[in-house]
Amino acid sequence: MDVAIFEERPEEGITIMNGQKFMINAKGGLDPIGNVKEQYQLEDQTVRKCIAYAREASARLTRLKTNTFADLGALDALLAEKFEAKIGGKKGNRTYQSYDGLMKVTVQVSDQIVFGPELQVAKSLIDECLNEWSAGSRPEIQAIVTRAFNTDKEGQVNWSDVFMLLRLEIDDVRWNNAMEAIRSAIRVTGSKEYVRFYERASSNDDWQAITIDLAKA
Repeated sequence: MDVAIFEERPEEGITIMNGQKFMINAKGGLDPIGNVKEQYQLEDQTVRKCIAYAREASARLTRLKTNTFADLGALDALLAEKFEAKIGGKKGNRTYQSYDGLMKVTVQVSDQIVFGPELQVAKSLIDECLNEWSAGSRPEIQAIVTRAFNTDKEGQVNWSDVFMLLRLEIDDVRWNNAMEAIRSAIRVTGSKEYVRFYERASSNDDWQAITIDLAKA
C-alpha cells in the first residue's frame, strides 16, 4: 500500500502530494496547479503577499503600543517615586515632550459611556415637546433630536448629539425634566487610552501627527 507524502506550503498556498503541486480551493479540495487558471494563481500570490505585509505591520503596531505604554508607565512610576508627583490631569490625559520641544507623545483617556433606561423617559418627554411645538419648533432642534436617538448598527444612540441636547437652553418644564433624565441615564462603564505621536521641524512650526492610521497614510 502506497503512502501519500504531503508537504504544506501555506505561505505559497500550495500543497505538494507525491511530488505534485496542488492549490486548495474555496471548498477545501485540492486542485492540480496546472488546472488553475494563470490569473487566479497571480491573484492568489498577490493577496498572500499583501496579507504577509499586513500581518507584519499589525505585529509591529502591537509591539509599538505595548512598548510605548510600558515605557511611559515606567517613566510615570519613576517620576511619582522621585518627586511624589505625576504627569497629567484628573482624567489621566498626559503629554510627554522631548527636551528640544520638537517631539511629543500624548495619551488621551476617553470615557466609555452607555445610557440607562432613563433615556427612554427623556425621549418621550422630548417627543411631547416637539409634537406640541411642531410648526413653531426650530428645524435644527428637530434635526439634533433625530440624530441623537437614531441608533447605529450596534443599537447605540449617538451620544455626542445626546450631549448636544444638554447644551440647548429651552424654557419648558418637560424639556428640563427630559434633560435631567438624560443626565441620570449616563453610565461610565470604563475608559480607554489613546496614544498619539507628533513632531515638528522647529519650535515655530505646527505639530504634525505621525501617521499610523492606514486610511490616512
